Amino acid sequence: MTKEQMIEKFEEMYGSGGDIKVYFAPGRVNLIGEHTDYNGGHVFPCALTLGTYGAIRKREDKTIQFYSLNIPNKGVIKVDLENIAPSEADGWTDYPKGVFWTYQERGYKIDQGMDVLIYGDIPNGSGLSSSASLEVLMGLIIRDSYGFADVSMVDVALIGQYSENNFNKMNCGIMDQFASAMGKKDHAIFLDTNTLEYEYAPVNLPDEKIVITNSKVKHSLVDSAYNDRRSDCEKAVEELQKAVKIKSLGELSIEEFEKVKSVITDDTVRKRAKHAVYENQRTIQAEEALKKGEIAKFGKLMYESHESLRKDYEVSAEEIDYLVDLSKDLSGVIGSRITGGGFGGCTVSIVKNDTVDTFIQEIGAKYKERFGLEAEFYVVDIGDGARQLW
Repeated sequence: MTKEQMIEKFEEMYGSGGDIKVYFAPGRVNLIGEHTDYNGGHVFPCALTLGTYGAIRKREDKTIQFYSLNIPNKGVIKVDLENIAPSEADGWTDYPKGVFWTYQERGYKIDQGMDVLIYGDIPNGSGLSSSASLEVLMGLIIRDSYGFADVSMVDVALIGQYSENNFNKMNCGIMDQFASAMGKKDHAIFLDTNTLEYEYAPVNLPDEKIVITNSKVKHSLVDSAYNDRRSDCEKAVEELQKAVKIKSLGELSIEEFEKVKSVITDDTVRKRAKHAVYENQRTIQAEEALKKGEIAKFGKLMYESHESLRKDYEVSAEEIDYLVDLSKDLSGVIGSRITGGGFGGCTVSIVKNDTVDTFIQEIGAKYKERFGLEAEFYVVDIGDGARQLW
C-alpha cells in the first residue's frame, strides 16, 4: 500500500486536512520454538514484509473512529475514549481498543480521540500474527501521537501482550508482539522469553528461500484449545516443583526433565511439558546451526519440531500434517513445520532456490486434490519492525 493510497482512502472516510500520519507493523513467522514463549523458553521468529498499515489523525474530542479496508462492511466503528470496553459487536476493533485501554491502565493520560484507518496484507487466521501486528501498530501510534517518550519498543510489545491477555482474554506469550516491534531486516530474533534478553541472528540463505504455505484452514485461538495448553503446562510446573526448583519449563534441560518427569501424574500434561522442554532445546540448537551455516541440521530440527507439535502438544491439523508430509518427499526441501499457534494456519519451509517453483506446483496440486482447498504460497522476505512510514 503506497502513501498516496493510504492517505486517499483516509480522506475518503474522514475528510481532508490536518496532520495525517502513516505507520506500519509487520507480521511474523516463527522459524522454530513454538509454544515455548509462555513457558519461559527460547523462540526464533523474524518479522515479515507483510503486515498492517495504519493512517491516523488526532481529533479534538474524545472519540476514536476505526475503519478497516479489509472489513468494509463493518463501517466506521466509534469508541468513547472514556468508556473503552470489549464488545463482540465491535469485532476486530477490540485489538486496537485494548491497546488504548492498556495505556490508560498504566496511568498514561490520553485526552484526545483519533481517526484510524487500517489496511493489512496478512491473511486473517493464517497464524502469521495479524492481531499482534495490529496491537504493535496501535501501541506505536499511541506512543508517538501522545508524546509518551518513556515507552520503548520493548514496552510497546509488552503493552500489546498485556492487552491481548487481559482485554481480549487470549493467554498468549510475548513472541508475536516482540517480533513485530523489534524485527530487523534479514535477521531472526533469538529471544529468551524468560528474561527478554535477545540477539539478532543473520539469516544467511544464499541458496534457499523461506516459503510460507497457507493451508486456508482458519483458526481462532481464543476459541481453541490454546489456553488449555497453557493451563496444562502450568499444572506440569506445579507438579515438577515437588522434585526440582523451577518457575518455568524453559529452565529444564532434556536430561533434567527425563529424570523428574514421572512426578507429573497425568499422561497428557506430561506430553505437553515434554514438548515445551524439548522444543526449547531444539530452538537453542537451531540458532547455533544457523550461525554455523548448518542448514541441513536446521531443517532436521524443523521436522522434529513439527512431530512434537503433532504428537505431544497436539496443536496441528490433518491439513497441516499433510503439507509437511508432502514436503518430505520433494527434493530441495530442507525442512518444514507448522508455524504459529496451531489448529490450522501455515507451514514454514526452507526450500532450495531452484526447486521453489516445483514445490509450489506439486504441493498445491496434491493439496487441492486431497482437501479441495487452494493453498496460498508466499516466498517471503525478512523485514524491519514497526515504524512510521510517512
